[in-house]
Amino acid sequence: MSQFHQSDVAIIGAGPVGLFAVFECGMMKLKCHVIDALDMVGGQCMALYPEKPIYDIPALPEIKAADLIHNLQQQVKSFNPVFHLNQNVIQLEKNEAGWLIVTSTQTKIQAKVIIIAAGVGAFGPNKPPLKDLELFEAKSVDYHITNKEKYRGKKVVIAGGGDSAVDWAINLASIAAKVYVVHRRAKFRAAPDSIDKLHELTKQGVLELVTPYQLQGLTGHDGHIDTVIVEDMDGHKRTLEADYLLPFFGLSMNLGPIAEWGLSLENKYIAVDPSTMQTNADAIFAIGDVATYKNKLKLILVGFAEAAQAAHQARSIIYPSEAFHFEYSTTSGVPQLITSVAPAA
Repeated sequence: MSQFHQSDVAIIGAGPVGLFAVFECGMMKLKCHVIDALDMVGGQCMALYPEKPIYDIPALPEIKAADLIHNLQQQVKSFNPVFHLNQNVIQLEKNEAGWLIVTSTQTKIQAKVIIIAAGVGAFGPNKPPLKDLELFEAKSVDYHITNKEKYRGKKVVIAGGGDSAVDWAINLASIAAKVYVVHRRAKFRAAPDSIDKLHELTKQGVLELVTPYQLQGLTGHDGHIDTVIVEDMDGHKRTLEADYLLPFFGLSMNLGPIAEWGLSLENKYIAVDPSTMQTNADAIFAIGDVATYKNKLKLILVGFAEAAQAAHQARSIIYPSEAFHFEYSTTSGVPQLITSVAPAA
């Protein structure tokens, strides 16, 4: 049975930037409904690396991704956002009242403004092209880490050369029996400090770099890996004893139906005016990783600032004749929305 809702703002994406957009809209006394394809809030932070430490959130020297999401949820509680999880937006229609959204569960949301905070869109891991890989995925091949304790005392092969591979190699080195890092080149694409830590741990013998090698095959039984076979560019092979393989080759991007909405796109990202975060469509904004403009920095803190900008612009659209006097939160406090709504089923 379809449901119908009315809202000031519909936010597409319940990752960290989408959650902070709820807060900023709440500060503008705007009611929000939030749609996400995942069955939980948090986006990539929860789906891919809930235990990964984040170091560049102001005033928080270090915070786990899951804790950041928890804090953001606590921050928006007083604004009573309605979450529509485990569903995609499949239809968008312009009308006199703004925009009508229809989701894959036939939920209909009439909103005056839309803020797209969809990250990289619908996403999934880039999987290595290994024979019989699917036989091991349920038990010993992990594309994200939800509980690092499962690797305590185990032999772990991490494949990849980016931030996720390097950061998890550093984090697991202290609890795993053995950590191998397989990468097709000696140079890594990660934060300089993290690369320095990686090489220092290598010198200490805490982990082993296997470069330049690529994944070539797996052996094992009943879904459990025994060995990971790697090969260099000259065809030389090595066999690494392993309990787990963690391939971190990034995410595949798919904007899904968003790509069909007539928005201006640049290489699968939504082009916006950085002074307002507005797209080329009336009352539709894009923030976070899905938005692009000149000199864009893909950082959570940048997405937070974009959320504030979009929320202020949203209020001016929803209340065009009402003068808004900006106040700092230390002066105004956190306003309470008059309308309280229960979470959607």
